[in-house]
Amino acid sequence: MTHYASVFQNPDAVEKYETVTYAPDSYGSAINERQRAYLRDLIKRSFPVRRPVQHDFACGTGRAIRLLHGAVRGAHGYDTSAEMLAKAAEVGTAARLHRIAEDGPVPAPAHEEGPVLVTSFRLLLNVDESVRDRLVGFAAQALPDRESGLLVVENHGNRHSLRHLAARRRSGRRWFAELSHAEVGALLAGHGFEIVERRGFSMFPQSVYAKRWARPAARLVDRIAARIPLLSAVAVNVLYVARRHT
Repeated sequence: MTHYASVFQNPDAVEKYETVTYAPDSYGSAINERQRAYLRDLIKRSFPVRRPVQHDFACGTGRAIRLLHGAVRGAHGYDTSAEMLAKAAEVGTAARLHRIAEDGPVPAPAHEEGPVLVTSFRLLLNVDESVRDRLVGFAAQALPDRESGLLVVENHGNRHSLRHLAARRRSGRRWFAELSHAEVGALLAGHGFEIVERRGFSMFPQSVYAKRWARPAARLVDRIAARIPLLSAVAVNVLYVARRHT
């Protein structure tokens, strides 16, 4: 069983994820606010004729779905954890929620008329390669061709960011992992996707935000950096927007 699947069967871990990781004024909530603004603008730019239906893979407590309430035509959330799905419903996530198997055949997305937006947040670093392939295989079913819509995935541990300075010290720790832009690109390309846009949402690791005196300056820098696509190269937290090749 993956770290993600095993940990988030525990109601206490689910509650901590919702109320501590994304508590007001936290590192997670600051990134969340920037991602919300970017994604809602992305939808306006990319789907000018008809709003998409969102399919959020490993939806957890529904955070990424709630980011887009009102910006999408409808939403589906998929997760292996019944506890996560229950919390998503409890906090008012407006979506059809689906519990999926941890292994076996790649789950099929619910049938909806296009266009489609597939999203996945805080998953890539928490799972092994087989689950990453499962995610992108799911996306490939939902997005069979270039005109079907977009895939958005998050890497919250870019190998080429300041976070990497802690790599040796934290080597082997359960929740410390890294992925490079090239590794994410290769994963997507293996399923017929190409990255068409990339944006960073934090130049600083969480440890900087933990210092109260540094937090205001870090927030200011990160708000500005989130508007400059080139800085995603060295951002800690990165979103990749992809389309099918053909």
